[in-house]
Amino acid sequence: MTMIHGILAVLLVSAVLAPPLAGQTRDGAADDPPRTSWGDPDLQGVWNYSMNTPLERPAEFGARAVLTEEEAAQRAHADTQLRFEQDNRTPAIEAEATGGDVGGYNRFWTDLRRTPRQASLVVDPPDGRIPPLTPAAEQWHAETRRIRRGISVDAPTPGGFVEDLGRRGLFTRCIIGFNSGPPMIPTLYNANVQIVQTPEHVALLNEMVHSVRLVPLDGRSHATPAIRQWLGDSRGRWEGDTLVVTTTNFTDQVFDPSNGPRRRDGGDPAAPPSGRIEMLGGNMRPHGRGLTLVERFTRTGEDTLLYRFTMRDPAWYAAPWTAQIPMARSNGPVYEYACHEGNHSLVNILAGAR
Repeated sequence: MTMIHGILAVLLVSAVLAPPLAGQTRDGAADDPPRTSWGDPDLQGVWNYSMNTPLERPAEFGARAVLTEEEAAQRAHADTQLRFEQDNRTPAIEAEATGGDVGGYNRFWTDLRRTPRQASLVVDPPDGRIPPLTPAAEQWHAETRRIRRGISVDAPTPGGFVEDLGRRGLFTRCIIGFNSGPPMIPTLYNANVQIVQTPEHVALLNEMVHSVRLVPLDGRSHATPAIRQWLGDSRGRWEGDTLVVTTTNFTDQVFDPSNGPRRRDGGDPAAPPSGRIEMLGGNMRPHGRGLTLVERFTRTGEDTLLYRFTMRDPAWYAAPWTAQIPMARSNGPVYEYACHEGNHSLVNILAGAR
């Protein structure tokens, strides 16, 4: 199996170590990207954003934002080893290791993740680390850790089965997806977005929970602050050949990619061990009304799309921060994510609790 793991690791890395395509500008944007019949850059298609890059730069890489070929191969190998372990674990061993939780997924459900040479998703600040949280955010995290000590990630907070299903409650109920955000963030599976364009709108259809954002391009203002939505209120514009989508009007419960297992150096006790690059998306957190999310979509080649997002929330972060995800074209369709179709357990649980 060692030889197979090595071959898979090489295949994972080879797709992202190729030299830049001819006809690209210094920042990676294509000089003359494919265009729609009305002249806008053509972003349409299904794009996959599954990759094994951690959100924050691991401490061992220091100031380096780009991995060497050897380091990328090691990261890819660790990923294939993780998938091998998932395929070959037994319920008895898994139950003993996790205190009775045998998990829900094996490799059948998960993606073969790409391995870009990016050291981290975060590219600004330059150290690849998310800026410090505000005192109010730190206090919320401390209180959440206190009241949820010893409770598994998808279990409800004690005394709050209906009103508080925990940090992943909206994911458990399939109201929003844990990788579709916005912003989008890599995970082990269902990391696909389909983009459809007209001269006046762009539609962003995420595979996870089949959520759709319909983004107007006509310069209209955002909805009144009294109107709040799970996915926020998005408006788009073109800056050269880049689509810029600004989203405001989030609710008091907002998806936050930094509110999950992100640190590899002791910052989060729930994080996987060093070398085990797992990306499980973010979690929900309160006080999302001040969040402004700016996303940028740029064609960088025939089969590549660069996605960047900036989180600006002075109530939660000491400064804005930006992450970058290179997406790859997918030839497959986006299937419906029927999360609770035919599932009576959630209805019965909630009815019983009420």
